[in-house]
Amino acid sequence: MFRFASPLFLLLLAVVPLILYLRWKRGDSRPAMSLSRILHVKRIQGSFFVHTLALVYSLKYLAFVLMVLALARPQWGTQKKNVETEGVNIVLAVDVSGSMSALDFKRDGRIVDRLEAIKGVVRDFITRRENDRIGLVVFGTHAFTQVPLTRDYNTLSFVLEKLQIGSAGESTAVGDAIGIALKRLEDIKSKSNVIILLTDGESNAGELSPEIAAGIAFNKRVKIYTIGVGSRGRAPYRVQDPLFGERFIYQDVTIDEETLERVAKKTGGLYFRAENTQGLEDIYATIDRLEKTKVDVTLYFEYREFYPYLLGSAICLLLLGIVLENTRYLRIP
Repeated sequence: MFRFASPLFLLLLAVVPLILYLRWKRGDSRPAMSLSRILHVKRIQGSFFVHTLALVYSLKYLAFVLMVLALARPQWGTQKKNVETEGVNIVLAVDVSGSMSALDFKRDGRIVDRLEAIKGVVRDFITRRENDRIGLVVFGTHAFTQVPLTRDYNTLSFVLEKLQIGSAGESTAVGDAIGIALKRLEDIKSKSNVIILLTDGESNAGELSPEIAAGIAFNKRVKIYTIGVGSRGRAPYRVQDPLFGERFIYQDVTIDEETLERVAKKTGGLYFRAENTQGLEDIYATIDRLEKTKVDVTLYFEYREFYPYLLGSAICLLLLGIVLENTRYLRIP
């Protein structure tokens, strides 16, 4: 970042053309002596010093310009932002069980599985958070931390894109996912803590039930927003048949909405049902409005001063001009 600390001094630069104009009006730039005939004088070849006379006389003007620039104090530096915030700690608990491979979502005009649909919408949600810490927990049969609480949204988005269906097992351990998310929220204290739970099935694995996990979250003052992902009834799945190759089959899908509603209500959160990508986007927009962060911003500036270099150069040019004008370039009226 470049700036002049005292830019008003730059107005003094207007003095230079004014002086040159006044000198021209006084005739200082005209010959001091005129000849009736200059034919023979024209044949005289001027020396190097004659040709550079104007350059030497201009040194004092250049020195003046550099002095004015020095007075304006040119600076080059950086701006630092120190953000002090109460912060919203958010843990995204994403279901990667086998049922997330159902092909009942559309994204950019093409049919995608549930996890792929979630990735795009979650990434957009992350980019809208400016100062909140976000962590990522994935779960299937087991639940584990993928990314701890961080403000490094680029890394978070990168890891999100790498998630694969079945990487945590084929079943769904909702209670364990909430438990791991609560542990991550304990890493960094905050007045506002949120868990966003995305799942497309019912809890059928794990050591901790969703109800007990919700009770623990309530005692810790953690809100849980639950999102039921997927269509109702039957959903298509892509399978690899050893004889017929890739084909699609339809299977019944169920979501334990009552449990998800109880979990959200117990903690002061909300339950949403997302049956398409637009529904997911609306849900995150709603959560984004509900959870706000109070931010106090302090700006710090670090600048390097350049006026000493300009002032030193101006003094050198001025002294050089004075010496030359009174020695080799001495002008006698």
